[in-house]
Amino acid sequence: MKKDILTIKDLKKEEIEWLILRGLELKKMGRDVNYRPFVGYVLGLLFDKASTRTRVSFEVAMLRLGGDTIFMSSKDTQLSRNESIEDTARVLSRYLDCLAIRTYSQQVVEAMAKYADIPVINALTDKYHPCQVLSDIMTVKEKKGRVEGLRIAWVGDGNNVANSWINLAKKLDFELVLACPEGCDPEELKDVTPNIRVVRDPKEAVKDADVINTDVWVSMGQEEEAEKKKKLFYGYQVNRNLVNLAKPDVIVMHCLPAHRGEEITDDVMDGPNSVVFDQAENKLYLHEALLEMLLLKNERGFLWKQKR
Repeated sequence: MKKDILTIKDLKKEEIEWLILRGLELKKMGRDVNYRPFVGYVLGLLFDKASTRTRVSFEVAMLRLGGDTIFMSSKDTQLSRNESIEDTARVLSRYLDCLAIRTYSQQVVEAMAKYADIPVINALTDKYHPCQVLSDIMTVKEKKGRVEGLRIAWVGDGNNVANSWINLAKKLDFELVLACPEGCDPEELKDVTPNIRVVRDPKEAVKDADVINTDVWVSMGQEEEAEKKKKLFYGYQVNRNLVNLAKPDVIVMHCLPAHRGEEITDDVMDGPNSVVFDQAENKLYLHEALLEMLLLKNERGFLWKQKR
């Protein structure tokens, strides 16, 4: 039975905890030439959006563990000539062992998963970015030693990453406080648990925070709204004055790419509280763990699909 990762909702709490710990184990292992479980496996990357970290980390994850990747832009496939998602999914299932999709519409990845016989991974849509948040929470665990009981602040737009943080906070035991301007709240705010809330004042969100998280104000595909959003988000910049309101050992995160001088200042991003580049590195190891979960079988029951 195959498993898809389209949102954080597709994972149980114990599966998320396993991914965090396994990602940290794989990071500690580093380049182990004797551990190559993906020999003979091929991961397809079907991307409509530009990517640096997501693409490279998925490709390196497969290559380091002995597998291969094929990168495809939708415009270079028959999808651009109106071949159906159903037919594409069925054909790719005959060639590949797993498919990661980075696109605009969440419906695309859901349709592809419905008709594919192989695991499908959401590598980003406009609504969710589950892989990003999994590697982020792995970074929190690495730096703080725990996740339970922490206060995690989100400052900025209620975008796809914010939606995935909300889904994660429904699964794990930490407090999530999101500071978003009026009209920019995340879609996932409905049916939130008591440990999740939205405020308008960034200072309130970061007060005594263990983690401060931010992202660009203008997401891919929203470029025409850039000037409007910059005015709307004035006052939501993660700068030294804001960071000083958090705990002294607060860690500052940004999923990148960053627009330095807009949502985050240079002195914070390059400062002693920043874990931004460790956070980016951890995408590699979380993706290794995620691919293990989907492609291999483990005695704990978290890894479903055996090699054909």
